[in-house]
Amino acid sequence: MKNDTANLPETDRIRALSRERVHILSLPPGKALDRILDHPSPAGLVHSFPEEDFYFLIHDIGLEDALPLLALASYRQLDYILDLELWEKDRLDLSAATQWFGAMLSADATRFLEWLKQEKAELLEFYLFHNLEVRIREHDQDPSDFGDDFTTFDDVYYFRILPETAFPESDDKDTVGGFGEEFRREQIRKILTGLADMDHAGLQNLLLESLTILPAETEEEAYRWRNVRLAEKGFLPFDEAVGIYQPMDPDDLVGNSTAMNSTRFPRGFHGPAPLTPFNLLKESNIFSEAIANVTLDDRIYKIQEEFAFLCNQIIVADQKSVKSKEDLYAVVKKVCGYINIALEFLSREKSDGHPESGKQLLTYPLAHIFKVGYGRALSLKWDAKRWVKRSWFSSLDLRISFWGEEWMGVLGGLLIKKPLFFDDYRTGNLYREFLSLDDIQKTREILNNIMACDKLLSRTALNIKPLLPHGHLTYKNLLLTCWAGRYLGIHPYPEPLSKDEFRGFFADLWEPGTKPRKIKTSMKSDFLQFLSAETGWPALEISRLAGEVLEDIFKTLENEYGEVSPENPDPRFILHFLLKS
Repeated sequence: MKNDTANLPETDRIRALSRERVHILSLPPGKALDRILDHPSPAGLVHSFPEEDFYFLIHDIGLEDALPLLALASYRQLDYILDLELWEKDRLDLSAATQWFGAMLSADATRFLEWLKQEKAELLEFYLFHNLEVRIREHDQDPSDFGDDFTTFDDVYYFRILPETAFPESDDKDTVGGFGEEFRREQIRKILTGLADMDHAGLQNLLLESLTILPAETEEEAYRWRNVRLAEKGFLPFDEAVGIYQPMDPDDLVGNSTAMNSTRFPRGFHGPAPLTPFNLLKESNIFSEAIANVTLDDRIYKIQEEFAFLCNQIIVADQKSVKSKEDLYAVVKKVCGYINIALEFLSREKSDGHPESGKQLLTYPLAHIFKVGYGRALSLKWDAKRWVKRSWFSSLDLRISFWGEEWMGVLGGLLIKKPLFFDDYRTGNLYREFLSLDDIQKTREILNNIMACDKLLSRTALNIKPLLPHGHLTYKNLLLTCWAGRYLGIHPYPEPLSKDEFRGFFADLWEPGTKPRKIKTSMKSDFLQFLSAETGWPALEISRLAGEVLEDIFKTLENEYGEVSPENPDPRFILHFLLKS
């Protein structure tokens, strides 16, 4: 049992609660729940959690197991949960409302209904409008006129629960008491019975008002107020949230520095900044090192607030559904990555990436730093789009698959709406967000190689049409097939090679006696002379422009065919030359 903090001075009590929250959020869900419930003042501890942290704690523990925490939650925390859970874009999700109303009724029905009646009357009226049919009996009207499925508490207001034939069954393990038509009816009965016991006249007014609402206007007004509340947390309207992707030039950071406000809190005292996004920072990079070097004063709490706000803004801008820490981690990783790219870029400009430089750069708003980092990736996208419009391969209506698997992947990641890094499943994903300046530089190098190869091909007068019916055309098999045709004296070329022609060329390609086999230096020189003859450029100029590309082609040949016998080549497995079937 912890020492009671109720009699401590306010500053010390808040500091103690802060330490306790940090510890609880580091625990597994079950132990976190036990720690809270064992606290001398569990309600005060629960109320001290920022709404964001409380929301993810509820989901981590599981809704059914977290009912004791819902019973202790503040109205602001309940508001935040409903704001996130009850809306599907700009429409109220009535099935989600049933689920969460049911959970809150199970946690503390009296307290929840009092709050619902006082603070959420419009939401309750909207819910009842869609779930109830209400009739008022005239003094001379027989109750049997309404039918057997109508119920009343006072012989005046009669109601029946409307059928929901399309109501979906849920496999959600967090659902309380099962989730279906009977569950819905049970929760509505609980709400009506509880309100009748609490304030019968108030229930009559509620039923009467539910008959007269304009549902579209009520929903729109509820959505407006929901957005106002969430905007304080970073959940801005979509058209504002996407402004986070407006790139910022590094030079524009100068003059935009926002000093941390030392008067925001007394020294050593702070309000509850959301910790969950910050706790998910797992990457080891210049950003995490800079954070570690920030003194534990008001600056770190301000950074935590900014980071949580920024993550929420990205959630809206990307239109993501974030219900768990796993979902949030993807957002945190993205935000961390682009901040890190900016810090790497700016630090490298100043002092070779020393962590102290990163710490100093954190005096700028995190949103501005993110924009600088994202601008590095966006500049790649813009360069790629400008080049594609005027490129040689586009002028021939070739697809980006012409550039082979890796280069196609890189181009594909740059030409989408929000650029992504082509990871090729190295970390389990085909594409991922850019995480470091090294990702930017690698992608830039590949893009430069693609543009260099395209420029080289644009200088030739090669007619590719004879090659199109003979397999998947790429820049590698185009260049190699044309070179082999010239080497063998086949006219006119380009022309697919016969098996015999390829066998002779393939035998001449390799140094004799080497294992694994290496391509002859003389053949590499011949390839360079072929390109020089086709483009009219000196061999030295070609090496300067595309030497890395050409060397990669020869490395690919050695890796793919160094152990292949030329005796009986199978066109199905010779992908870097086009052979006749």
